[in-house]
Amino acid sequence: MTETYLWLKALHIIAVISWMAGMLYLPRLFVYHTRVAAGSEASEMLKVMEKKLMRFIINPAMIATWIFGLWLAIKINAFAPGNGIWLHAKLGLVILMQLAHAMMSRWRKAFERDQNTKSEKFYRIFNEVPAVLMVLIVIIVVVKPF
Repeated sequence: MTETYLWLKALHIIAVISWMAGMLYLPRLFVYHTRVAAGSEASEMLKVMEKKLMRFIINPAMIATWIFGLWLAIKINAFAPGNGIWLHAKLGLVILMQLAHAMMSRWRKAFERDQNTKSEKFYRIFNEVPAVLMVLIVIIVVVKPF
C-alpha cells in the first residue's frame, strides 16, 4: 500500500467518525429541544448548539467523508468490474445516511423557526437510524459479504 493510500484512509476514517458523532448527537439535542418551550432561554441555547453542530462538524465531516471515500475508491479501482458489489452496497447505505442528514437539517431549521411538529418519541426512534446505518456500513466494508 502506498503512503498516499494510507493517508487517504486515515482521513476518511477521521471524517466518518466526526460525521457519525454529529449524526448521533443532533437527534438527541432534538429530544431535549422538544421538552422546552419555544422562545425560552433553553430553546435559544439549543438552537445555537444545533446550528453550530450542523455547520461546523456535521456538514464539513460529511463533505470530507465523501471526498476521501470516493478518492479511496478510485485509488483502489473499486468500481472496476469483478470487484464485487460491496462498494455499491456501501454507497447505497451512505446515500441513506445522506438522506438522514438532509432530514435532520430540515428539522433543525424548523426548530430554529419555532415550528417543530415532531414529538420527543419520534426523535428518540430516529436517533437509532444513523446508528443502524453505521453498523451496516462497517459490516459491509470489513466483512465484504458480497
